[in-house]
Amino acid sequence: MKAMILAAGFGTRLKPYSLLRPKPLFPVLDRPLILRLMAQLREAGFSDILVNCHHLREQIVARLGGEEGIRLQEETIELGTGGGMRLALDFFGAEPVLVTNGDIFHTIDPARIYRAHCASGADATLVLHDYPRFNNVSVDERGDIIGFGESRAGKKLAFTGIHVLDPHLLSIIPPGIFCNIIDCYLYWLERGKRIRGHVVQGHFWTDMGTPQDYLNLHRVLLTERPFKGPSPFYFGNGVKVEHDLRHRDWLCVGSEARIGRNCRLDRVVVWDGALVPAGTELQDTVIV
Repeated sequence: MKAMILAAGFGTRLKPYSLLRPKPLFPVLDRPLILRLMAQLREAGFSDILVNCHHLREQIVARLGGEEGIRLQEETIELGTGGGMRLALDFFGAEPVLVTNGDIFHTIDPARIYRAHCASGADATLVLHDYPRFNNVSVDERGDIIGFGESRAGKKLAFTGIHVLDPHLLSIIPPGIFCNIIDCYLYWLERGKRIRGHVVQGHFWTDMGTPQDYLNLHRVLLTERPFKGPSPFYFGNGVKVEHDLRHRDWLCVGSEARIGRNCRLDRVVVWDGALVPAGTELQDTVIV
């Protein structure tokens, strides 16, 4: 089975941090998010994975180059989700392919989604859930998608950023131009293709669209079941911390970070290799 991780975006809402690293390389508990996504796909049986990249792509190439079963698609111009997938058409072949955004953390089973799509007879399957902040996908009583946008009729659900599609749908996108994959789906809906909604429940999901989303993900992982461990304070390998560090609620410090004397850090993520000067007092932020 083949899969694609979309990792080319600019991460505009995550500035200034996304000026330093592309979103898929943001550390989550000191591990780049994209490595977790790759492991999740491999465990589900996806042995051939394509990762596209554009913004700060040299970092993704340096981090993933040589990884077994991973192919990199460097995009020199901004192509959008649809344009990037169109460029991968030769890689996809004829069988359905699973595509996932590279900036989401979730517990959804990719293999189950893939099998459900193959059994459904649909041309594409979008994984949906009830997430009021993003509910703008309209579905009918069968669960088939009938439109996108708040003005449409039908029950509203949110797109998780995980979908399975038959690659032939991408043939209508002209090669080498910017295109949003939703526009491709709209084109086929208007022509009678079946775009199915697969509704999931009882899972954890978040995107990393904003700094607050990124911090909240760490709060959940460090303090809430089923993720939390014995302590809400995470320290990576090689961290140097003075004995008088004060912290409460939760804290994540990446590997090889240095924290000076007389610091107080509450609900903070410190990136790997960062230097926190002596006397620093910060709350609810990211230190790079």
